[in-house]
Formats: sequence, structure tokens, C-alpha cells
Amino acid sequence: MTKIDTSRPETVLPTPSHTVGPFYGHALPFPGGGDIAPVGHPATITLQGYVLDGAGKPLPDAFVELWGADPDGRISQVDGSMRRDPANGGFLGRNGVEFTGWGRVQTDAAGHWTARTLRPGARGRSAPYLSVCVFARGLLMHLFTRIYLPGDTAALAADPLLAGLEEARRDTLIAEEQGRDAYRFDIRLQGEGETVFLEFQ
Repeated sequence: MTKIDTSRPETVLPTPSHTVGPFYGHALPFPGGGDIAPVGHPATITLQGYVLDGAGKPLPDAFVELWGADPDGRISQVDGSMRRDPANGGFLGRNGVEFTGWGRVQTDAAGHWTARTLRPGARGRSAPYLSVCVFARGLLMHLFTRIYLPGDTAALAADPLLAGLEEARRDTLIAEEQGRDAYRFDIRLQGEGETVFLEFQ
């Protein structure tokens, strides 16, 4: 994009093609963004990890968005993750009953994020996974990846995406089990152990 100074037509001033943040903290966070699972649901799992830069340092101002199917493999058609009060426009939050499958969390000062969602069911030939979108400083475009849960070796081996990756790269998409339905998934933006990112066309 080029900005033209109309007072001096011969002067052409370069401008950036994108604005690099981070400006995410202004409008994107919302209370309870990581509480995706309905309250008390028995299939609830906890996901947590860090967003790390190329030097392995945590990013304190990144965003992680998650989308996932329900335990039966169905994609929710329910609206309302960020419900507003019709009277004053304030944030009402989730209703605690319906599963939207979507959440957004910001990393804390240590670059850590956490979310509670339902264990996703398998869809088609894919092993169960959660879709992830990452926003972070220095990224002109957000990044997409997946979180697969460990445990079902046969399903992971048969997954079309995982099957096309070398073992070391494949492991960057599989969360680490921590017990008690908790999993760790660190997102490395570049460098050694870089997470596999997906490009959609």
C-alpha cells in the first residue's frame, strides 16, 4: 500500500501492509473465554501450555483460539460464547449449559494459557482433534494448527494429516498427557521444535 502526499504529487511515502500489534488486549479478550465446557460436564478436559517464540521465550500477549467438536464428533451450531445483555450491551458470558465448541484465551505474563473444553470425538477419517488459531506479536497473519490428544495409537496412525508428517514433526501436534484429564500443548512459533502450522487455500 502506498500513501500519496497530494500537496506534493511527486512524493510517495511507503506505509505498512499490515499493522503489527500487539493490540489484542483492547477488544478481543472476554471473561470466561477458556471455559468452553458446560459446567460439570463429565467429558471435560483441561488444556494448558505456553506460546513460545523462536528463542524459546514465552510470549505474554498472545491469543489462542480453540474450536472443537463435541464428544460425538458433532460441530456445534450454538451461538452465544460472547452473549451480550440486550439492555445495556454488557457481557453476559456463556450460559453454562450449551456447548459452542469455541473459546479464546490470552496468555498471561508468563506466556501461559489454559482452557477447559469437551473431549472431541472423531470426525471422518481424522483422529479427534481441536483446531487452533494463534495471534502473536510479530505475526502479520495468524497461524493455524491442531491439537491431537494422545491415547488412541491406531486413530493417530491412521489420521491423514499426521500420517504425512515425519515423526518429530508429528509429535508437535500431539498434546502431552498429564493425568486427571489434563493435557499440555506448547505452541512454538519457529525454531527448534516449531509447531506444524497449516495453510488453508
